[in-house]
Amino acid sequence: MPYIETKVSVAISKEKEQRMKERLGQAISLIPGKSEQWLMLRFEDNCRMYFGGTNDAPSAFVEVRILHDSTREAYESMTKAIMAILSEELAIDPARVYIKYSPGDDWGWNGGNF
Repeated sequence: MPYIETKVSVAISKEKEQRMKERLGQAISLIPGKSEQWLMLRFEDNCRMYFGGTNDAPSAFVEVRILHDSTREAYESMTKAIMAILSEELAIDPARVYIKYSPGDDWGWNGGNF
């Protein structure tokens, strides 16, 4: 039950959104037991964001929520993948990106809970 929410200070074209969707769909498998089959994504572009007190360069905040927890190594691999996607697709410097991992055990779906 992974969910990835990406907020960026730049515009995301439909083409870039499609490529990011595909690449995040592949990257989620870096976390054991997770796959694109259950992945939900949300993209929010043109956010007013400040990093280090300035908004003179593109910035991003990404939250990865998953059912249960994973390993530090899996999160490290996922961070590298997300940073590469944002850098290559949207020209966002990894030094202006935060990624938050939020594991949890209480997820509902299809009228019940896991």
